[in-house]
Amino acid sequence: MPPNLPRVSASVALPKPALQQVFDNLRAAGFTLVGPTVRDGTIVLDEIARLDDLPVGWTDEQEPGRYRLKKTREAQYFNYGVGPHAWKQFLHPSCLRLFSVEKSNGSWVFRPPEEPPPRYAFVGVRACDVAAIGILDRVLLGGEFRDPHYARRRENVFALVVNCARVNPTCFCTSMKTGPRATTGFDLALTELPEIFLVAVGSDAGSEMLRDTPWEAATAFDLGRAARAMQDVERQVERQLKTDDLPRLLYDNLEHPHWDEVATRCLSCANCTLVCPTCFCTTVVDTSDLRGTKGERIRLADSCFNRDFSHVFGGNIRPNIRSRYRQWLSHKLASWIDQFGTSGCVGCGRCITWCPVGIEITEEVNALRGKAAK
Repeated sequence: MPPNLPRVSASVALPKPALQQVFDNLRAAGFTLVGPTVRDGTIVLDEIARLDDLPVGWTDEQEPGRYRLKKTREAQYFNYGVGPHAWKQFLHPSCLRLFSVEKSNGSWVFRPPEEPPPRYAFVGVRACDVAAIGILDRVLLGGEFRDPHYARRRENVFALVVNCARVNPTCFCTSMKTGPRATTGFDLALTELPEIFLVAVGSDAGSEMLRDTPWEAATAFDLGRAARAMQDVERQVERQLKTDDLPRLLYDNLEHPHWDEVATRCLSCANCTLVCPTCFCTTVVDTSDLRGTKGERIRLADSCFNRDFSHVFGGNIRPNIRSRYRQWLSHKLASWIDQFGTSGCVGCGRCITWCPVGIEITEEVNALRGKAAK
């Protein structure tokens, strides 16, 4: 590593305006920057270029079934919780053309997707989302059958992580051991302090992106402030989920009457699976033109809450909301562990915030535990 760059595992102090130079370095290296920005009354993930694109001075208020943006007087860049977008939309897009086919001179010519995926730099990734990407890696890359489309997008990602400055009432990352501070899976990790970012360097690529910035070695005072800030954030997490008995609890209560209770509230709208950072189910649609000379195959995001998702030859194996909600919850927290060796939940709380009727995943588990079938 050149002497003017920090070593991997170092912690450095970076003036906040200097983050723009990091952005410029990333763009010069060929990365497309994606990060948080304010749009449509929420903080979404979209292409960005400058610090002004970030939601500086904005925070959010989240409750079950409720989300509101709020302007603050504090000039903080990352003072908000996770929004409706998850990073999987860039790694595992909801609409992907797999190939096209065209009849030419009596023969069929197959063409793969034309454009290579961008090299993404993810800006503002939270610890729970780092864990979610790790879960997707295991699901889509770790088995016998690898998803080549995910692999192409994943191999070039630069992760600029931001440790949480606050939590929302819907968060329960401490129960899932996924936050609020990231310890692995990043190239650079920022902790926002009043006048600086404390930056942890996680890779050679991360160190390189600090080139030409006025970074300085972090002092004991800086490290202490950051540590206290993270302790304060961790103490803010009030929602809890007991996890040590989850698979057995769910397997032993598949016929519990509480599934009928939640089914009376659930709309089967699939919002929870759309915002979930780890849900990965898809379907495939084939289309053709009216002359039958052109066609394409498209992969679309799907959900176990959709009625047609569970339709097989001979009928539907999950014909009602009760069975579909039970499938989602028991797969996410139990059989996912059997399949992939990890829970499918990272405690981000998105499914609670964005459920139109405010169904709370932690409360549903507690209801089964408190009223366990005899």
